[in-house]
Amino acid sequence: MGRLTGGDPSLLRRINSAVVLHALRAADRATLTEIARVTGLSRPTVEGVVEDLAAAGLVVEAAPEENTARRQGRPARRFRFRAEAGHLLGLEIGTRRVTALLSDLDGRVLGAQDRDVPETAPADERLERLRTAIAELLRRAGVPRSSLRAVGVGTPGIVEADGTVRLSTALPGWTGLRLGARLRRSFKCPVLVENDANVAAVAEHWKGAATGCDDVVFVLAGLSPGAGSLIGGRLHRGFGGAAGEIGALHLLGRGETPETLLSTTGRPLHPLDEQAVTEVFALAREGDPRALAAVDRFVQRLVQDVAALVLALDPELVVIGGLAAGLDGVLEPLRRELARCCLRPPQVALSSLGEAVVATGALRLALDHVEQQLFAVDGTVTARRRAR
Repeated sequence: MGRLTGGDPSLLRRINSAVVLHALRAADRATLTEIARVTGLSRPTVEGVVEDLAAAGLVVEAAPEENTARRQGRPARRFRFRAEAGHLLGLEIGTRRVTALLSDLDGRVLGAQDRDVPETAPADERLERLRTAIAELLRRAGVPRSSLRAVGVGTPGIVEADGTVRLSTALPGWTGLRLGARLRRSFKCPVLVENDANVAAVAEHWKGAATGCDDVVFVLAGLSPGAGSLIGGRLHRGFGGAAGEIGALHLLGRGETPETLLSTTGRPLHPLDEQAVTEVFALAREGDPRALAAVDRFVQRLVQDVAALVLALDPELVVIGGLAAGLDGVLEPLRRELARCCLRPPQVALSSLGEAVVATGALRLALDHVEQQLFAVDGTVTARRRAR
């Protein structure tokens, strides 16, 4: 990065600080001379910036390596980014479970905690189970709540920018819930709330099957499927946050509703009864003919829903997660249908993150927020951010 001259000195300091901090974070450890070479800043400037970052607790001098310490002469001082200077939480609020993941500022997961929740639990009970899981996780990890820099949350439903759930049919008492405001009472750091399929797409792009792909559709295949999309590596939420709600396609008058697709009795499944859906899948694997027919209906509808999304977005990759991720043979019908109706069929893969996908994406949401604080100046992220 070339040197900047003139302008606001305080802005220059912020830019230099962000550039140096990024260089240190990208390296395991580095000398002042190495940092100067990478950033293009003068060595005295780098030295001053490192001193300021050390005073802020973000940088520390690294202990010399054992083989280096044995050499004659004083080794060059090396510094490292203090990933332990703060912590992040990634939370999933699901129909039957709440999950909390804890990480350092590099996104390394330090612990996880789950709590089962009845599907019919009201909002207050569900949030209390989540608070209990968080408290236990922090206690076990020995991390004080004051160390948290950001909290990401993934939840079913259409979520507004302030964390209010505008619509959710999956959780009782969730529609209209000011979820972000409720959770912020428990933390002194930013809390970011997003739709579960959206954060799942982010997770797969970060650590899962979509690593290296910037145009991705993630399908969270449940009783009422949803999808999250990345376009050019950026999450696409739509104008009102409702992009990817493919579970509503049955409202176009295509016959069976989602509740009847997986029924083996002729009676609709309860919209919240995912346990019954799991049992249908298990019966199908055992060869039960009615369950096999129900699963076939489910797969065919899923194929149609995904095909509609692919035709609109033309992604490089479609990742299937959720209930369908455990179904043998879901990929081939999907590939055949996409090959039949799409000009350029995408690759198709199952989620590689399994049940952790939503909480992992929520953690990435929190990490993105912290990186904006550390590496952005006046809303512009500094150059040469490490690809994650």
